[in-house]
Amino acid sequence: MVIIPAFNEEASIGRIVESVIAACGLPVWVIDDASTDGTRSAALRAGAKVIPLFENLGAWAATQTGLIAASRLNVDVVVTMDADGQHEPRYIADLIRPVLKNEIDVAIGSYTERGSLLRQWAWKMMRTTSGLTWRDLTSGFRALNREAYELLTSQDATILEYQDVGVLLLLERAGMRIIEVPVTMLHRSSGGSRIFRSWATVIRYMIHTLLLGIAKRERLIKRSRANYERI
Repeated sequence: MVIIPAFNEEASIGRIVESVIAACGLPVWVIDDASTDGTRSAALRAGAKVIPLFENLGAWAATQTGLIAASRLNVDVVVTMDADGQHEPRYIADLIRPVLKNEIDVAIGSYTERGSLLRQWAWKMMRTTSGLTWRDLTSGFRALNREAYELLTSQDATILEYQDVGVLLLLERAGMRIIEVPVTMLHRSSGGSRIFRSWATVIRYMIHTLLLGIAKRERLIKRSRANYERI
């Protein structure tokens, strides 16, 4: 199934749902993150199932809600994508194909050409502090098998605020097989990035994300020291 968290995306959600259904025929679940516009009605009219949240929890918590629903339905593969029109449904088949073949556990739709110099700088800092090597660290366009997405419904994942570095660190620590699948992404059909819209939000986001990376590095250093002492 395809999970789309949405907050006040009335202008785009109907078209996106229809495009996903036309491209792959998979069921679409929209997690309405307490929208104050007609997001829920537009999604229902387009053919999606909708889970309404009664409080705005943010994109990652909304996505987790969808993952929990997928687990209860025993879904084999979940695709997550954004509601702003950037992710192209025509690439869904490319993402799920290696997962269905059990070649990998997670496929990330990667498009590093997008974004400003600020986003490029943020990616570089994230890789430096976290040790992650994937090129597109902020893509929410992913396909996950059941083992992977159920991991992301755990308590460790629930305490995360964003869907990128922290999620990738959890998947990596669990030994998940992850690849990046090249895709292209469109410009937003409406609105703007909630993270990269101002220096204040970028600074808050970067502090949170870099601290996750630093914490991982410290754990690796302690583990290396412990292994050295045993030797």
